[in-house]
Amino acid sequence: MEVPRVAVSVDLVILTVRAGQLAALVWRRHAEPHLGHWALPGGFIRLDEDLSTTAARVLAERAGLPDAHVHLEQLQTYGYPDRDPRQRVVAVAYLGLAPDLPAPDQPRMSWQAVDQLCEMAFDHEHILRDGVERARAKLEYTTLGAAFCRETFTVAELRRVYEIVWGTPLDPRNFHRKVTGAERFLVDTGEAISSGGRPAQLYRRGDTDLLHPPMLRPRQRRSGEPVRQSPGGPVDLMDEPRVRPRHGDAPTAREDDDVRADATLPTDT
Repeated sequence: MEVPRVAVSVDLVILTVRAGQLAALVWRRHAEPHLGHWALPGGFIRLDEDLSTTAARVLAERAGLPDAHVHLEQLQTYGYPDRDPRQRVVAVAYLGLAPDLPAPDQPRMSWQAVDQLCEMAFDHEHILRDGVERARAKLEYTTLGAAFCRETFTVAELRRVYEIVWGTPLDPRNFHRKVTGAERFLVDTGEAISSGGRPAQLYRRGDTDLLHPPMLRPRQRRSGEPVRQSPGGPVDLMDEPRVRPRHGDAPTAREDDDVRADATLPTDT
C-alpha cells in the first residue's frame, strides 16, 4: 500500500502586550493562496528536526526574533484535510508569550492587535483564537501572567497584564491581595519605584508554576445564572441583597473571594 505524503508545519502564536493591547506577531502574505491576508509565522519541519527545534528556528528566522526570550509551549495540532488548498498539511501550533518584544527584523512581520485580526490566511484565525483562549485560561491557574512582565514589576503592572489579556478591568485592592497572597507567586525584591506618588513595591516571579489558590477571571453573567461558585455552593447575586458593610465589619465571603471590576477604587502601587 502506498503511504500518502503529508507535510508537517509548525505555526507560532506569539503574544505580547504593546501600547496597552494584546498583540500577535503576523505577516502579510505576498503570494497565493490568500494573497494579502495576515498569517501566522510558520515553516515546514525538516527531516533532521524535532518539533521544538523547528519552533525555535521559525521564531528566529521567520518571525524575526532570534534573540528574544519567549516562553514556548505546544498549543494544538490541526489536521483537517482542506486546511491548505495546495497539499495535505498537518500543522502543530505553538504558543509563545513574552514581555516588551521588539519589532521583528523581517520586513513583512508586524505586531497587530488581536481584536483587529480577522479573515486570516488558511485556518490561522482559528489557531490564533485558540492561542488567545489558552493564554487567558492559563492566567487563572498558573503564574504565566508574569511572563508578560519584565524581570521586576509592580502589582499594578501585573494587574494591567491580566486586564489586557482577559479584556476586563479588575478590582485593584482585591487583585493585590490575591496575587501577593498566592503561594510562591511573587517574590518581594525589597526595592520600590516612584513616579511622583507613593512608592510602588517591586516584585519578581516566584519559583512555582501553579497559582494557588487559582484566580478565576470575571465572566459575563447570563440572566438567571449565578456569578460564581462559592465553597458552600452556588451564589445567586441577582437575588442576594447588596448590603454595604459597616466600618470594622469583617468582609463577607463574596467580597473576599471575588475578583471584580470597580473603576471607583484607587489603583494599587
